[in-house]
Amino acid sequence: MEVEFTGDVFEWRGPAPYYYVAVPDDDSDDIKEASPMLTYGWGVIPARVVVGDTEWTTSLFPKDGRYLVPLKDKVRKAEGIDVGAVIEVSMVLGERP
Repeated sequence: MEVEFTGDVFEWRGPAPYYYVAVPDDDSDDIKEASPMLTYGWGVIPARVVVGDTEWTTSLFPKDGRYLVPLKDKVRKAEGIDVGAVIEVSMVLGERP
């Protein structure tokens, strides 16, 4: 399953700060529908993600009816991404990290 979208980068402050971009509602609904075939447990969805010239594998996390794409520090630094940036995201779901 392939998904492309544009979203805002935000920070979640827990014990350590994490940076995410939320998958839009419609795409999240499609992912949720396909999740039984994609997940490897705990509701997380493996994905190969591309932002700009950077590609990596990760897992999407379900949160409040949507999925969140975690942005590693390595990715944010390579692409010059800060909190509040609007980025284009391409994903292939089901590819395990």
